[in-house]
Amino acid sequence: MAQKIQLDASARSDAAKTHRRRQEIPAVLYGANIPSVTLAIRRAAFERAFAAAGYTTLIELAMQEDTGAREHLVLVREVQRHPLKNTITHIDFYQPRLDRKIHADVPLHFTGESPAVKNLAGILIHPLEEVEIEALPADLPHTIEVDISILTDFDTAIHIKDLVIPAGVDILNEAEELVAAVQKPKSEEELEAALAEPVAEEVDKVEKVEDKGKAEEGDDAAEVAEDEEKKG
Repeated sequence: MAQKIQLDASARSDAAKTHRRRQEIPAVLYGANIPSVTLAIRRAAFERAFAAAGYTTLIELAMQEDTGAREHLVLVREVQRHPLKNTITHIDFYQPRLDRKIHADVPLHFTGESPAVKNLAGILIHPLEEVEIEALPADLPHTIEVDISILTDFDTAIHIKDLVIPAGVDILNEAEELVAAVQKPKSEEELEAALAEPVAEEVDKVEKVEDKGKAEEGDDAAEVAEDEEKKG
């Protein structure tokens, strides 16, 4: 493992609300060759561990039992949060088989400064925020670095095939998929045209509505004239 992250856990003995009042987070542990177990984790300790591990770094979870602490190598599978307070309300820990590769979505970490942005006033675009990888659990990276300092002009781009990938990791995205590039800044004429386009569309819509209204008025007038003619 690239980094060693440890976290203590205890068996859950009370209602979830009781644990939360004690600044503990209810959790569950499940996975390969173990029964599902409900846990309680100290909130501050988990927040520190999660900041370092995210969803793709193994955590040494020490489960306190009557016979002592039993360690499990786990990944954070899911974190539930309060819809208003955004505080963590529940955690799912998953114990994977260490001898089998698994799929994971790993965040991209953009570093450096693009000369095309700094010197040419370009606009950095990066369609991807994460990539899908396959690796053994112990080889999962926390992030994958993307150095944008190589983007010196508007013709240079970074694709999946250009990324520096740690040993033992396979990226499942297409090799030619765009990761980052710099677009030319828009000219004043292009900006004015872009601003005018929505206005032109709205005017066109209004004109169509007015034309439709006039056509309907004409049809109504024709019907009235026809009725008058029949009465006469």
